[in-house]
Amino acid sequence: MRRTALALAAVVFSSLPLTAQSPGGSVVLVTGASSGIGRKIAEAMAAKGHFVYAGARKPDDLAALDKIPNVRGIKLDVTSASDIAAAVETVRRGGRGLTGLVNNAGVAILGALIEVEEKDLQFLFDVNVYGPYRVTKAFAPLLIESKGRVTTVGSISGILSGPLFGPYSMSKHAVEAYSDALAVEMARFGVKVSVIEPGNYKSEIGRNTMAQVEAAVARNPNSPFLPQMKNMVAAMGNYDNYPEPDAVADAAVHALFDPNPKMRYLVVPAARQAEVTIRKAIEELVQLNQSHPFSYDRDALVRMLDSALVRVK
Repeated sequence: MRRTALALAAVVFSSLPLTAQSPGGSVVLVTGASSGIGRKIAEAMAAKGHFVYAGARKPDDLAALDKIPNVRGIKLDVTSASDIAAAVETVRRGGRGLTGLVNNAGVAILGALIEVEEKDLQFLFDVNVYGPYRVTKAFAPLLIESKGRVTTVGSISGILSGPLFGPYSMSKHAVEAYSDALAVEMARFGVKVSVIEPGNYKSEIGRNTMAQVEAAVARNPNSPFLPQMKNMVAAMGNYDNYPEPDAVADAAVHALFDPNPKMRYLVVPAARQAEVTIRKAIEELVQLNQSHPFSYDRDALVRMLDSALVRVK
């Protein structure tokens, strides 16, 4: 009976803009909600009284999601056009509308760029880049109707990169460009767009990536990158020691419900992760400004920084 009451409330509120002033009962779709960051986001939204369509692929995961109050598991493989079309139809038939979308589904593939298999790179981009593109495009009419919100879970690896992280960083860097363009294009419809940049948090992606790198080591026993690959396997073994991604879920709630969402949310559990990410962004700025006819001097750069700081207050 509680779900019936929630459904009736959601019908009323689904036409309202998604703001902090709107009453509870907004409707959110979260992709990749079976575990880790996606599960935390779905739970956080539901705990605040919002109805959540939680995307997952496996029947057991869908059944587990259905047990959470205010959550309905929905079969959704972001690489499957038929799954996406069926999900749109499910949401439409639900009669609640859609006021928020969290593109969270993602995978990680690590390896040397001169060794990584093209099929693995294609799969990585199919999930991490084409996934948000497909899902957002499919649900855009509902989001435009509600003047809702879109947020995509990127990564600090979309700004940082390094040995063996090239494939994953490429996909997450693409998410940066995607979100920037989408934000401008959707603004005309009153839809706001954000991207969340998490650091290292506990998730299934650590275990999955460790298995993937172990398989790469087995395939390439003579790789010149073998020592780094073995070190990566050892590092991934520490993923369970990372904190739970509650702060990432909090950022998603802010992005979808605060009247003034941020364009970017840097969410990291350690100061060092924030420092290296911001230093990398500054380093790129300096490199872009280096020794060309239109370079700015230090004073001009400081004025630009001051102007940007004022705009984001």
